[in-house]
Amino acid sequence: MMDRIVVIGAGVYGAAVTASLARRGARVTVVDAGMPAAGTSGATFSWTNSCGKQPRAYHDLNVAGMRAHRELAAAVTGSDWYHESGNLEWAADDAGHAKLRKKVAGVLDYGYEARWLSRAEAARLEPDLDPAQLPPHEIAFFPREGWVEPTRLIGHLLSTAVARGAEVVHADAVIAIELRGGLVRAVWLASGRRIPAGAVVNCAGPRAAEVAELAGLILPMRNTRGVLVYSTPVPVSISRVIHAPEVHLRPDGAGRILVHSQESDSAAHVSESGEISVDRSAVEKVVRAACTLYPGLRGAMVESVRVGERPIPVDGLPVLGRVATLPNFHFAVSHSGATLSLHAGDLVAAEALGEDRNDALAAFRWERLAGERPRDGQR
Repeated sequence: MMDRIVVIGAGVYGAAVTASLARRGARVTVVDAGMPAAGTSGATFSWTNSCGKQPRAYHDLNVAGMRAHRELAAAVTGSDWYHESGNLEWAADDAGHAKLRKKVAGVLDYGYEARWLSRAEAARLEPDLDPAQLPPHEIAFFPREGWVEPTRLIGHLLSTAVARGAEVVHADAVIAIELRGGLVRAVWLASGRRIPAGAVVNCAGPRAAEVAELAGLILPMRNTRGVLVYSTPVPVSISRVIHAPEVHLRPDGAGRILVHSQESDSAAHVSESGEISVDRSAVEKVVRAACTLYPGLRGAMVESVRVGERPIPVDGLPVLGRVATLPNFHFAVSHSGATLSLHAGDLVAAEALGEDRNDALAAFRWERLAGERPRDGQR
C-alpha cells in the first residue's frame, strides 16, 4: 500500500480529495490550520455553473463538476446540500444586454442549457419578485445551475472519509514540508508533529501559495475578497440564484437569504492588526437593492456579514494535479471551487495514487505558470 497521503486544507477541495482518496483505499490525513469549512468554503456564494467560462476546456471542466454534484446528490439518501433550481439573469442597459446576449449565444453553442424568458414567465418562477423590476423580455434562465451548501457537503465528505479510515487534523497549521531526493517525504505541523508522506495535495485555497513556497514552488495568485450578507429568516419565496444588475441573491437555508453585489466586495478592509471590517453603508446599499427586488425582505434584518477570500491563480484558471519536478506534490486550487471540487478533486486524487489523468488535467498544470510572478500586492 502507498504511504500516507497528506491533504492540506479541509475546505470543499480538501474534503473532496480526501473522500476520493479514502474511497480508493488510500491512507489519508487531511490537515487544516483552522476548522473544516471555516475558511473560504464557509463564506462563498457557492453558485454552481459554467456560465460563460472560457476557454472551452475550463467550461467543460465546470460542466463535469455540475454533473458530479448531481450524481452524488442522487446517490446519497437524504442529501440536502445541492440545489439545482436554476439561475435568472438580466441586464439594465444596452451594454449589459449585449454582453448577456453574447454569453447566452456562447453557452448555447457549447450545448449548455439556456433560454430566454419574458417578464411574466420569470415572475411565475419567482412570484415574490416585484415584476416592475424586470425588463419585459430578455431575461436569461439557466435551468441546470444552482448552488451548494458547502458546510453540509464538507460534513458529508469528511464523515464518509473518516468511516473509511481517514484522519482529520484541525487547528494545526502546516509549517514545513520536508523534501529529499526530489520528493516530498514529510509534513511538519505547528504542534511539532511530523507526518511521513508518500504524497501531498495542496488544497489550501487562499493560502495555497504559502504552502507551495514551503515546497520551493512559486504559485502566483490574485486572490480577491467577497462580501456576503446573510439575512435573518424571512417568509419570502426565493427559489433560485438571482443575478440582477445591482444585487445577487440566493436562498441559504432555514428561511435565510444570502445577498451579494460586486460593488460591496470593495467595501472590505483589513487593518494593520489583520482584522477585517466592511463599510456599513455598503451593506445597507446592497440590502436596499435586495428589498427593492423582493419587497417581502423589508422585514428582514442582517444576521451576519462574512468576508471570504477567493483563491484565484494569476491567469484565472485552476491549478490541478502533480508537479513534474516534484512528482508527489499535487495541487487542487481554483476559483469556482464549489462547482469544481467533486470532479476536479477526484481527478487529482486519482493522479496522486498513480493513475493517468493527463487528458483531463493537461490544461491546468502548475507548469504553465512557472514563469509568472505574483503582481504587486498579491501573493
